[in-house]
Amino acid sequence: MAFIGDAALSKLLDLLLGKSVDAALNFVADHKQVYDQLKEWKSLLPGIKAVLNHAEEKQIKDEGVKSWLEDLQDLAYDADDILDDFAYEELRLKLHKTQAQASTSKVRKLLPSCCTGTDFTPSSFLFKNAMIPKMKEITARLNSLSTRRSSLGLSEILPQAASSERKKPARLQPTSVMDGGVEYVGRENEKREMLDLLKTNNSDGVCVLSIVGMGGMGKTTLAQLVYNDASLEESFDHKAWVCVSEDFDAVKLSNSILQSIDPSSSDLKDLNLLQVKLKEKLSEKRFMLVIDDLWNESYDDWTILRSPFGAMSKIIVTTRLQKVSSVVNPMKTFHLDKLSQNDCLSIFTQHVFGARNFDGHLQFKQVGENLVRRCNGLPLAAKAIGSFLRTTKNLDEWERIYESEIWDFPENQCAIIPALRLSYHHLPSHLKRCFAYCSIFPKDYEFEEEEIILL
Repeated sequence: MAFIGDAALSKLLDLLLGKSVDAALNFVADHKQVYDQLKEWKSLLPGIKAVLNHAEEKQIKDEGVKSWLEDLQDLAYDADDILDDFAYEELRLKLHKTQAQASTSKVRKLLPSCCTGTDFTPSSFLFKNAMIPKMKEITARLNSLSTRRSSLGLSEILPQAASSERKKPARLQPTSVMDGGVEYVGRENEKREMLDLLKTNNSDGVCVLSIVGMGGMGKTTLAQLVYNDASLEESFDHKAWVCVSEDFDAVKLSNSILQSIDPSSSDLKDLNLLQVKLKEKLSEKRFMLVIDDLWNESYDDWTILRSPFGAMSKIIVTTRLQKVSSVVNPMKTFHLDKLSQNDCLSIFTQHVFGARNFDGHLQFKQVGENLVRRCNGLPLAAKAIGSFLRTTKNLDEWERIYESEIWDFPENQCAIIPALRLSYHHLPSHLKRCFAYCSIFPKDYEFEEEEIILL
């Protein structure tokens, strides 16, 4: 999982592009060669930093991109060292000036005027001359990285206009349709409470319920269980399900909702026309909407999307982020916790054997239970491992999987990897750095809060 170190790299580039370079430019303004080198750094770095997000995603399957990132990190540290040298030299000259001013008036008069400031002294000029070869080497490496960036196909990923590679989901988006061959377990209490709230009449505007939990905790499954419950058939005139994920597009989402209500409606591009039609269709209608996997934290975007829905509408939002839940202002938030060992066992055996237990496969019982303990209450992990082992009925192979890590599974056969990677990508930069730092500790290391803070 080398990609987690890129958060620190991004932060380092921010520093190089910020006050560090500006301070150095002021310090070397009297030396044209050094000044020109720094200006070139400042012109090249933004283009490199702009493609970091794309490189972070692409390096997982592209060794060339991984090597590019490693070279960039080495360069960033070397450039940071040079900027530190400039900062140290500037500080030394200021101290020299202070000491000189504290000397006797006779000594000060003997000093040439060119040596009394911090901008130029003979030793300072020699220092800057000595830095030129190091700086030219950094500039050459920067230019090389820029050229390689283009040949590797790295491009900028904008916050709400991601590249086609990023838009392509790591796995198929969930729908409202459930697998009829699986018996779902573990969320009975939450399901019952949600159904009661959905059947309750309200006149205070749109009623929103939110389901919050980390990736793989079963938020979508709970929404599916509620959405498909037969007892709601008499409670709503229309139902709709939309999966948002990272690409929040109000026009696209509104079209999907409208076509769920009226399949004959055309695909409209104008948001105003869309919302007017939606409001007409839903007037005096009891409407239930599921918005699955919402990441957008903008209150304005939420109010625009919600505006066509009246007091007879009920909305279920699933999200990994508590902030998103706060934005949608739910009547009730359901925070999903881990499942019990028994529930995870049931999920695992259903996907590996098509049964609720190990009764017909007792030879796998012990290692199977050990595997499920490794899932740590995460239903997606139980499903992923069960699905992976479905075609493997060899006890030695099961033992080998138990001794390995979930990360060793092929990504196209294990949904847990992209599910958790997506959670990582959406961490704030400072939390990515904390995550990267904590990852250097060995597996099963017992963290002490004060120790980590001090480190």
